Amino acid sequence: MAKARLWITVGGAVALLLVGFMFLKLPTPEIVVSPETIIEVGPLKVTNTIITTWFVVATLVVLGWAATRRMSLVPSGLQNFVEASLEWGPLFRGQTARQRAIEVFSRLRVWDTEENSGVLIYLLLADRDVEIVADRGIDARVGAAEWERICKEMESLFRQGRFEEGVVTGIAAITEHLVRHFPARKGDLDELPNAPVVL
Repeated sequence: MAKARLWITVGGAVALLLVGFMFLKLPTPEIVVSPETIIEVGPLKVTNTIITTWFVVATLVVLGWAATRRMSLVPSGLQNFVEASLEWGPLFRGQTARQRAIEVFSRLRVWDTEENSGVLIYLLLADRDVEIVADRGIDARVGAAEWERICKEMESLFRQGRFEEGVVTGIAAITEHLVRHFPARKGDLDELPNAPVVL
């Protein structure tokens, strides 16, 4: 009954929007947000937009470096996935960050390693939420409590604005478990891509 009421409400709202757009011709507001100049170096103006872009690029470089710096030690690899926010579909269905992480784990085929040792670090930036999804081989050796401890440590660093340190700390902790339980052997292949996936 509640679901039917929700669909009727959503359908009514969409119908009202469509009727409003078809019959009401209002001027479209023009919103312009100009970048704010932070400093000027000769003819070059460094704006808040440029600084934000530099920060994002630096974060991705650190993610890539942290994800790949010890890959020769780990036979199966480690997959990182960063999502700015949940899409409308999953949000509308009430999907949690954990459920989305499991979905991404499956979609990226992180489970597809010879020793079932794939691990996904899922970062939901909008909520500063971290989820770790581990395949059954590594999960049986490490356990849910340790994964949760790593997530909490990363989230704590994120809340302090120490994003790079949080990512590097999480990757290092997971890498230590992978090295301990699944040491690299001669001829091992890197079964998962090392580059972070950003959506």
